[in-house]
Amino acid sequence: MEKTFVIIKPDAMKKNLVGKIVARFEENSLRVAGMKMVKADLKLASKHYPDALGEAIAKKAEKAGVKTKDPKEYGMKILRWLREFIISYPVVAMVLEGDDAISRVRKLIGYTDPATAEKGTIRRDFGDDSVLQANIENRPVYNLVHASDSPETAKHEISLWFKNDELFRLKPPAESEEQ
Repeated sequence: MEKTFVIIKPDAMKKNLVGKIVARFEENSLRVAGMKMVKADLKLASKHYPDALGEAIAKKAEKAGVKTKDPKEYGMKILRWLREFIISYPVVAMVLEGDDAISRVRKLIGYTDPATAEKGTIRRDFGDDSVLQANIENRPVYNLVHASDSPETAKHEISLWFKNDELFRLKPPAESEEQ
């Protein structure tokens, strides 16, 4: 059973979308193994969005043909926006588990830009922002949720946001039936 990590971001929190987002995951056979509301501070935000991410953003932007004087500065600017956004309002941190949870969650949430995400995804169904508007306003795109992109990232993010005793543990079906 694979575990993955999800953050319901400030924009979704302000729109009271937590119940609808959690229901979407549960309807798709993903089990909540941990969930809590967190008011992140800059220390946690910096661990969640490390400086190396700014460098990766810069490389990705360069590859995509984004014209900028200083790609590293551009990547770090986006990184600062992400950190500021995640600490701007409480978020819900979640651990979801299920077969192939990471790819299933990412498919359910959809593409980063809600304006171009596939119909039926969380970002398309509940989002109303666009990358274009975010760029015009010099801020990150408000895309409702974050989800881990690999088993390594999921493990790291879960360890940042949760202590082991905060995760739910269910007995395997064979043990449950005996009682």
